[in-house]
Amino acid sequence: MQDLESAVAVVGMSGRFPGAPDLEAYWANLRDGVCSLSTFTEKELLADGADAAELRNPAYVAAQGRLADADRFEADLFGFSRTEAAALDPQHRVLLETAWSALEDAGHAPLNAASRTGVYVGGSPTEHALAAGTDPALAAAIGALQVRILTDREFLAPWISYRLGLDGPSMTVQTACSTSLTAVHLAVQALLLGECDTALAGGVAVGSVRKQGYVHYQGGIFSPDGRCRPFDEKAAGTVPGSGVGVLVLRRLEDALADGDPVRAVIRGTAVTNDGSGKVGFTAPGVDQQTAAITQAWAAAGLEPSTAQYVEAHGTGTELGDRIELEAASAAFAGGDGTGTGIGIGSVKSNIGHADAAAGAAALIKTILMLENATLAPTVDVTSPVTALRDSPLRLVTAAEEWPDRAGLPRLAGVTSVGIGGTNVHVVVQEAPERPTRPDPAAHPLVLPLSARTESQLATLADRLARRLRDADAPSLADVAHTLRTGRVAMPVRGYVVAAEAREAADKLAALAGGRRDTTTDPRGEAWLGGEEVTWPALDGDARRVSLPTHPFAGDSYGALTLRRPAAAEGTAQAPGPPTPASTSSPSPSPEDELDAVVAELVIEALDLNGAADLQQTYFEAGGDSLTAVHLAGRLRDELGIDVPIQLFLEPVTLKDMTNRIVEMKQNGGADGALDALLSEFEAES
Repeated sequence: MQDLESAVAVVGMSGRFPGAPDLEAYWANLRDGVCSLSTFTEKELLADGADAAELRNPAYVAAQGRLADADRFEADLFGFSRTEAAALDPQHRVLLETAWSALEDAGHAPLNAASRTGVYVGGSPTEHALAAGTDPALAAAIGALQVRILTDREFLAPWISYRLGLDGPSMTVQTACSTSLTAVHLAVQALLLGECDTALAGGVAVGSVRKQGYVHYQGGIFSPDGRCRPFDEKAAGTVPGSGVGVLVLRRLEDALADGDPVRAVIRGTAVTNDGSGKVGFTAPGVDQQTAAITQAWAAAGLEPSTAQYVEAHGTGTELGDRIELEAASAAFAGGDGTGTGIGIGSVKSNIGHADAAAGAAALIKTILMLENATLAPTVDVTSPVTALRDSPLRLVTAAEEWPDRAGLPRLAGVTSVGIGGTNVHVVVQEAPERPTRPDPAAHPLVLPLSARTESQLATLADRLARRLRDADAPSLADVAHTLRTGRVAMPVRGYVVAAEAREAADKLAALAGGRRDTTTDPRGEAWLGGEEVTWPALDGDARRVSLPTHPFAGDSYGALTLRRPAAAEGTAQAPGPPTPASTSSPSPSPEDELDAVVAELVIEALDLNGAADLQQTYFEAGGDSLTAVHLAGRLRDELGIDVPIQLFLEPVTLKDMTNRIVEMKQNGGADGALDALLSEFEAES
């Protein structure tokens, strides 16, 4: 492959979008031309807290690109207590789970990723974060600094790095609508500069978990009928959407050398800004959009005219589409050389405008098209704009084969444009052909699986069985290698022993149905018993392959939401389980009840189940330095007890700790050094 040193491989990816809980469903919807925008009834909207008066507005449009189950989260897997999980912004929750899945898709165990793994992600403003930041009860319950850390989007990247143990650069990126594609650009540059060896890049947008619509304003960016029609004569605006997408990137030469599953190759990227060369701050500009495209293709060492497809920003607004089409037509002048023109489309017609996740949605769509050699249609388009007649571009309105060509791989460009003028373009190439190799001399292999529940294990076994029945099923040795080295061992386990893919699929299907494999293996039995197993080396050079990932099935933690005017203004509500904001603080008690009051404060701060949990140490119970400072502050403010922070660090049970705190009160307290420490933390927050 040419320019190997400047190429970056996409070795894994994961995403959730409207109508698609995973990328398999996402591709099926794209291929089949499905519009996944939801339309809601008045009853549904009112049940989710909509303002009845707003619904009566004739301009109200009850449509949205909604991400289902965005309130659910496997908190325990990521080390969050229930109190923390309820306060954690849903954007953080789904991004953490998607990062986990992307690493698994790459064949890398999420809690054992390689060193020098960077994180480059961004997110959107959310109702949850706004409600949390204006809720004094929540701040009183868990501390103002903790509220900010659990809800602010600037901590999206650090939470991933912290919970997954990734020690490369960790950056939260914000360029409005082009955020996630800018994140990809920065990750690519970091890899090429040697700042990291693996990078996670992408974005998330979950403005609200509620079902809600919007008010259409004449001349605004939102569609009057709840449909988005990019590059159509009837295009009148976009539709708000949600989504999350994460890609795992490595230098191509490293990925090939290490046997990673290369899904596509990024050949070049570029970022520009319109500066003042446009009619207004929110308006796009032609010249710098064109420059972003030509610079990206120059970085790839390719002519833009060699592109076969362009995934456009394509918001479906009259001004945005017109300017983007003018910019792209100038950049891609010359066509694809076949006389058919370069295909163009926009995923926003399917899922709406996913804001900070829009670029990731577009790039993932393009990679799926490359993998399947199929161009997916832009939907709800009946009359492509006349400007296309004099353009090298043609709007793809029906699924069609993406033909190969002599001497050149399949090539595409992806554009993302942000309010404020940040334009990004990425050049994507189909993955180099990975020669299929027969399994070594067929002999039985142990395929170990694990999950957190029996139901999840069954789901995982069923999905793996279906994958092994596909015509392009990977080598069983590669499957075994990936399952043994590319997954985190979980408590509920199973395994099958098989010598070839069909046998493995049948046994996995049986396991999914609750029937254990009758063929046993000593290491498999040790695995089943919860032991850490050292698996024997496999014959030949085993490679990582893309396999079904952990089937997340967390509890609902709801989301904070601003009350409507009819309710108490300035406060927040949280549907679902009780949140920290709903927990009342104990009042100072008479002397004989002090022990119980202190214990209750500790139980509440650490989200314990009851007094029985006080037999753990502070850190065994999930305590950290921020919680210690907050708890010490509550003990001082509510009970008048000055507790030294060092007490929380000592290896004593929480019961012993509460006894010592009571003794401090009875003996007149500790020293007054805590005041200075708390003041310092409050100043920083």
